[in-house]
Amino acid sequence: MKILIVDDSPTPRLLLKRELEALGHECLVAEDGLEGWETFQGSGVDVVISDWMMPRMDGDQFCRKVRSDSDAPYAYFILLTSLDDRKHVVAGMQAGADDYLTKPFGDEELATRLIAATRVTELHRTLATQQKELERLNAVLVEDSRRDQLTGLGNRRRQDEDLKVLAARAERYGHAFGVALFDVDRFKAFNDTAGHLAGDDALKTVAGELIRQSREGDAVYRYGGEQLLVVFPDQSLDTTSTAAERMREAIEALSIPHPGLDPGGVVTVSAGVSCYHDEGQDDVERLLARADSALYNAKESGRNRVVSRERKQLLS
Repeated sequence: MKILIVDDSPTPRLLLKRELEALGHECLVAEDGLEGWETFQGSGVDVVISDWMMPRMDGDQFCRKVRSDSDAPYAYFILLTSLDDRKHVVAGMQAGADDYLTKPFGDEELATRLIAATRVTELHRTLATQQKELERLNAVLVEDSRRDQLTGLGNRRRQDEDLKVLAARAERYGHAFGVALFDVDRFKAFNDTAGHLAGDDALKTVAGELIRQSREGDAVYRYGGEQLLVVFPDQSLDTTSTAAERMREAIEALSIPHPGLDPGGVVTVSAGVSCYHDEGQDDVERLLARADSALYNAKESGRNRVVSRERKQLLS
């Protein structure tokens, strides 16, 4: 084990260091509580053996410091006291000490404490590892609860959370942002002809292309069914429309055969574009309604196109 010895008396400190090193332990030494605290930080020691009465910082103060370091692995803390100091043992234990030794002490007493220290520190290390694993698994569960299992995109839950944050920023800082609601054209005909597994593959391919065409900061979500939403932070209606048109062209260029169309037909998408503006009257629900209305217009006017919807058009 790695053991930190803190004692202001040179001779006992040296003797204890030699004895512990003879037992195969690695030792660090400090001359008082303040130096002990500086040495302890980041050292990863397993055991601290500290005198009680020391200049600058007593053993109980030092112990409280050790216990306050939430980043350090658990260190078994042994207080050294004289016969006259045994009345301080309870105070030391209340400060966080695990055990104590009364000076002078024999080899057997020291060995007994180190056996206990090994068991306790191993238990704490195991619990800490298990806690980290639980935290990791919880993080995975949280992430999975916000991801669409088919496409790997963010789901409606993540979309709603992210849009709420963007809207709050828009209201606070006046930043506009755009959205493009994409829909795979004639997707039902694709599924009816090729089957749902092939339809799933086509949808995943479209989703992957939207991600590839996205810039840093953009986000793509599965809105529902064959509809996918792309969010463009800090963009105007014009720049959002331009980006959506680039994405539409990229998907058409994939040349995914559409078995529900005439020979040579490929999978295409239509998109409705809208932009959020902080004018005291906008909100996420209206924003998505405008994008949905624009998407409907794109479908009605021939599909495989991008249509934008100004806010004033929906309110009029």
